[in-house]
Amino acid sequence: MTDSELHDPTVQAQDAAAMLNAAADIPAHDIALVLGSGWAGAAELIGETISELPASQVPGFHWPTVAGHSGALRTIRIRDTDRHALVLGARTHLYEGRGVRAVAHGVRTAAAAGCSTLVLTNGCGGLLPAWQPGTTVLISDHLNLTGVSPIEGPDFVDLTDLYSSRLRGLAREVDPSLPEGVYAQFPGPHYETPAEVRMAGILGADLVGMSTTLEAVAARQAGMEILGISLVTNAAAGVTPAALSHEEVVASGVAAGPRISGLLARIIGRIARDEERV
Repeated sequence: MTDSELHDPTVQAQDAAAMLNAAADIPAHDIALVLGSGWAGAAELIGETISELPASQVPGFHWPTVAGHSGALRTIRIRDTDRHALVLGARTHLYEGRGVRAVAHGVRTAAAAGCSTLVLTNGCGGLLPAWQPGTTVLISDHLNLTGVSPIEGPDFVDLTDLYSSRLRGLAREVDPSLPEGVYAQFPGPHYETPAEVRMAGILGADLVGMSTTLEAVAARQAGMEILGISLVTNAAAGVTPAALSHEEVVASGVAAGPRISGLLARIIGRIARDEERV
């Protein structure tokens, strides 16, 4: 690899994409999904799996360190369409210490594999008492409170309508009751303090978590259209007197899993049918 390739984060993504397209025996993928805590079951409902690779076998990917992530990269033919979904079950979080490039590698691979649409999901804390654990929320905008960006160099990417209003509209055709809110990403892995949660609320956040925003920025840089969906797994620190635990997050995701997986599969089908008409 040349020196310029070592300094270009898209080169490894292109190698990974070529492997994934070849494994599926297709020229390109169409829609990418990053399945966060609680969302993994959607992969079984979207359609027929035509290929699956362990993350450790694909350039630039690592086995996930967080419970609730599958560790597989799967190609699925979306039911009743000719579209293919790339399911990224190997999300890398900033707090794992692998660097921002590793966090963005999955979505850059999806773009290189041909995906024009990205669906980002996560489990998060909710700031609004009305949003009880199990509530599903469309992300309308975000606050990146990590202090870093996946963009390197003077590439001044416009983030207006980062979370596509068009895709949010398609999601609400599936479920008109879906609320929307602003998601704030903290670096993690520790949970936020009550004061930090109050600060996020003053800044405009409705949801807090440890993923998603850096992936969304990298995806926009790559030209993708983005839909973000959060599962409220717990009340954020200080919203209730209860202490926070990862076990609570996992348990909430498991409890909501069948319902939100079915919802996401229907949304993916709706997006795929809309793309077929274009």
